[in-house]
Amino acid sequence: MAEAPGAPEECPGTGSAQAGRAAACQGCPNQGLCAAGAAGPDPAEAAELRARLRAVRHTVLVLSGKGGVGKSTFSALLAHGLAADETKQVALLDIDLCGPSIPKIMGLEGEQVHQSGSGWSPVYVEENLGVMSVGFLLSSPDDAVIWRGPKKNGLIKQFLRDVDWGEVDYLIVDTPPGTSDEHLSIVQYLSASRIDGAVIVTTPQEVSLQDVRKEINFCRKVKLPIIGVVENMSGFVCPKCKNESQIFPPTTGGAEKMCQNLSVSLLGKVPLDPQIGKSCDSGQSFLAEAPESPATLSYRKIIQRIQEYCEQHHLQEEKIM
Repeated sequence: MAEAPGAPEECPGTGSAQAGRAAACQGCPNQGLCAAGAAGPDPAEAAELRARLRAVRHTVLVLSGKGGVGKSTFSALLAHGLAADETKQVALLDIDLCGPSIPKIMGLEGEQVHQSGSGWSPVYVEENLGVMSVGFLLSSPDDAVIWRGPKKNGLIKQFLRDVDWGEVDYLIVDTPPGTSDEHLSIVQYLSASRIDGAVIVTTPQEVSLQDVRKEINFCRKVKLPIIGVVENMSGFVCPKCKNESQIFPPTTGGAEKMCQNLSVSLLGKVPLDPQIGKSCDSGQSFLAEAPESPATLSYRKIIQRIQEYCEQHHLQEEKIM
């Protein structure tokens, strides 16, 4: 049987001159967006975004092809972990427009965005940790965001162009599951500035890894560097006996085997800890509430590796320039 037009394997990639115009693009829901971006961002728009993001030193996207793997939790704890260094200014941008859980996780539910002469002001958890999310624009946490692609893309652009982030050492971008409009938009808009790379979150079982392989393929198609993969919910360490149980058995070798096969770095494995969910529900930092937990120790090692990658990436960029 002939493959249907627009099969993912035939995608020319958003950076290609054929993006949105190749035969394989016919019928793809992202065809218009890709075609519009094939010639690169609008020069005036790119200059505007560059000006706004000039003071952002590092940008890290947190991705996952699969929903429910703990991507937003990881984004929040990455931001908390980086902000533990009071000399660093950290920003967390939530572009999961239909499922904005960051305000709840960060203890900011019910907060509103304020307008100033220099743009929207982020909502601050600490003096050195600012957050922006569509959740701050809704009248109720139960409100549904029922938007088509163009409106989503417009808000993402507005977040990057109109939010007064100020001097930022790390901009962490929490994305929705998948490889659709929001992902294409954020990569395209940030290309006007710089992206250090993406951290991809998965769980050990094959049903998650299957979607994560698609996410890795997406990153390579759009030339988005991959910092590495984090295996979340990787076993459960009993707090009493310290024995480890595999709640989600890695039947195909888990993230470690997948990373070996695809030549991607494994940043680390984070074990299950019931306190993580409790901390998210109460809007507290798990890293601060359970500093000696095996999960916290794993998070700290992963965060250190991300920092090292970003610093090396920055040095390489300076050499090129």
